[in-house]
Amino acid sequence: MITRAEHEAARARAATLVAQAGIVARPEELQAIEVADLGLGELAHTGLQILTLVNTPYIGVKVLVLFPNQTFPEHRHPSVGDYPGKEETFRCQWGELYYYSVGEPAPEPKASPPAHRRHTYTVWHETILRPGDQITSPPNTPHWFQAGPHGAVVWSFSSRATDAEDVFTDPDVRRRTIIAD
Repeated sequence: MITRAEHEAARARAATLVAQAGIVARPEELQAIEVADLGLGELAHTGLQILTLVNTPYIGVKVLVLFPNQTFPEHRHPSVGDYPGKEETFRCQWGELYYYSVGEPAPEPKASPPAHRRHTYTVWHETILRPGDQITSPPNTPHWFQAGPHGAVVWSFSSRATDAEDVFTDPDVRRRTIIAD
């Protein structure tokens, strides 16, 4: 849970980073930036700001904004009925993103999730994304990511987004943000 003031401050900060990254967005799009605190109340450390540009039954295009060292926790996009799950390509526009998925663990990972939640991070194969770099996450594959020391602005191109169905490794995560007035 976050306060309305925290929510609005995060939205404004994300809009500033979107502009700084050179992405043009309309005022109403910036006003609709989703602030995902994941029910943890730790937005400075865990969460994500999402500018949704396209979300149809076939394709999703979003701009993900992470503040310095902000982490989006380990999760996967499971199958839903006949749909095999969301496939997602991340392409770094600005900053640096540390992306983790299945594979050989990094001996000295650059990211450091919050210490009290580290036990919920199980995949440590590291890919560092800088502007112009990209990686694709197959459906139902555990992954997580953290921004570098200056933050990150990342494009997300995906098949149909079913974010409400995401499965998080951390049982405390709640995908829906609750704002306290």
